[in-house]
Amino acid sequence: MQFGAVLQCDPPSARTVQLAKLAEAHGFSHVWTFDSHILWQEPYVLHSRILNETKRITVGPMVTNPATRDWAVTASTFATLNEAYGNRTVCGIGRGDSAVRVGGGHPTTLRTLRDSIHVIRELANSRSVEYGGRTLQFPWGAGSRLEVWVAAYGPKALALTGEVADGFILQLADPDIAEWTIRTVREAAAAAGRDPDAVKVCVAAPMYIGTDHAHMRDQCRWFGGMVGNHVADIVARYGADAQIPAALTDYIAGRHGYDYNEHGRAGNTHADFVTDEVVDRFCILGTPEEHLTKLRHLAALGVDQFAGYLQHDNKEETLRVYGEVVIPQLNPSVTALQVNS
Repeated sequence: MQFGAVLQCDPPSARTVQLAKLAEAHGFSHVWTFDSHILWQEPYVLHSRILNETKRITVGPMVTNPATRDWAVTASTFATLNEAYGNRTVCGIGRGDSAVRVGGGHPTTLRTLRDSIHVIRELANSRSVEYGGRTLQFPWGAGSRLEVWVAAYGPKALALTGEVADGFILQLADPDIAEWTIRTVREAAAAAGRDPDAVKVCVAAPMYIGTDHAHMRDQCRWFGGMVGNHVADIVARYGADAQIPAALTDYIAGRHGYDYNEHGRAGNTHADFVTDEVVDRFCILGTPEEHLTKLRHLAALGVDQFAGYLQHDNKEETLRVYGEVVIPQLNPSVTALQVNS
């Protein structure tokens, strides 16, 4: 299993870069950042700094969207980073949440998302594409390689993911919901004539190493509020659809609005409807052994990467314990000497 760290682009920018370097030092393969241009600093500027000051780490947004940037500009950004730093980027993309809603917009349609994935991937993979009524290709982009991973929850978005995405991002760590979403993505991939196992799976959720569960829950309760924005859209579209697990939809019954000024923040006052039970299901909290138990369960379901959000007060220690205890336990080591019995 690979491991990613999910960072906000809060000032000072040097702090974000420092955490990315620390993640690489502790064996993480990916650094993901929020992409919400009004709430936080510009992620692609920070991606360039992170890539310049690391050697192996892959960077990407979790997640961008088709509405706030021209698709060719997004592709050009990735292709430029790839040329400069050697194909160490990945594009996480979805319909849009804070990046569009804060400015008064709305998430895009799935058709728009599908079209944007095609344009971004073709251009950023050194190929030509039809866009805006013209055939376009970067004359300088030879050699750029980019995977596009789609964040999804609802049945139609999951189907789109299976049909076209290189990877699937599930932003919660509940094993039951993960099992349903992964199965839905793989069934869609197979129906589209793709190899279902070729679609990589990333589960993203807050990770917190500690023993005070009450404190950890309070630090990570914001996540259920953030996920609730997407779930509310699903409930509005599908209602009480039997094909969608109640574990995903029922918990927002007490939701009463959302303040994006507190988006992704520990202590978010608009996440009080998120119960302790939901925090425990959606996040990975506790001792290293508790993390390992849940991560092994997710790995058995086909999860290729766990990306841990670090929007809490124990960032460095959580990264350290993952690097020294958790990651080595889940990635088998190679011994120098083979002893024959």
